[in-house]
Order: sequence, then structure tokens, then C-alpha cells
Amino acid sequence: MAIRRIDSLGYQIGLLGRLYDRRLQEELKDFGVAPGQFAPLVMLFEQDGLTQAELCRRINVEQPTMANTLQRMERDGLIKRKADTADKRRMLVHLTPRAREMQAKVMESARAVSNQTVKGLAASDQDDMFRLVARMVDNLKGR
Repeated sequence: MAIRRIDSLGYQIGLLGRLYDRRLQEELKDFGVAPGQFAPLVMLFEQDGLTQAELCRRINVEQPTMANTLQRMERDGLIKRKADTADKRRMLVHLTPRAREMQAKVMESARAVSNQTVKGLAASDQDDMFRLVARMVDNLKGR
């Protein structure tokens, strides 16, 4: 028996993710922020000076993916990598002044996409959605 797309959790989550990413990309293109750069930017807005390994853990991506993303972000003038003064083997990722200047507008644009996504949902439904999604994430992480 075939599974209908409307009944497939994987299909619905994948579709939502693609549509959300596409809309976020449209919002951020004027800032020169590519889709894969948004998550590292947010992490660095929260705490500047993280290592590549820490960014990988927080975003849940592999090292090669993060290395490529950081290389593009450095090329685009969003970050600089500097040696850790406590451990010269480690590189710390820091935002550039350009990235700091755009922080408020980038986050405002991201909030607009988030608000559009949950438009028409009651606050209690939004709370339930976040709780349920967090539970599903924990389930897949094996917690």
C-alpha cells in the first residue's frame, strides 16, 4: 500500500524545510548571505569566537561542510579566522564589522520568515509545535 504524501511525516517535514529555506534565501539575498551561511552567522551572533568544531556541534553538520561554508563566509567578508591565543593549533571564527552591521537586519528578516510560517496559528498551537518538534529531534538524536 502506497503512503500518501499528505500522511508522510518525512515528506511534510522535507517540504516545509525546503519552502522555509527558499523563503529565507529570498529574504537574505540582499545581504549577500547564502542559505548555508545563516546558521553559522546566528551562532556567531550569539557567541563570537567559536571554533569550527564548536560550530559543527551546535549546527549538527560535518566538518567538511562547515569548512567549505566558513571558506565562503571568509571570502564574502563575513568572518575572519584568528589563532586562539591559548592554543595556537585552534582557529577561532570571528564576525567582521560588516557582519555585525547587518546583524539586526538579518535577524529581522529571519523573524519575518518565521512569522509568515506560523501565521494564523494560535500561540498555544505554536507552543505545542515547538514542543513536539523538539521531542522529535531528541528522538532522532537517540535521547
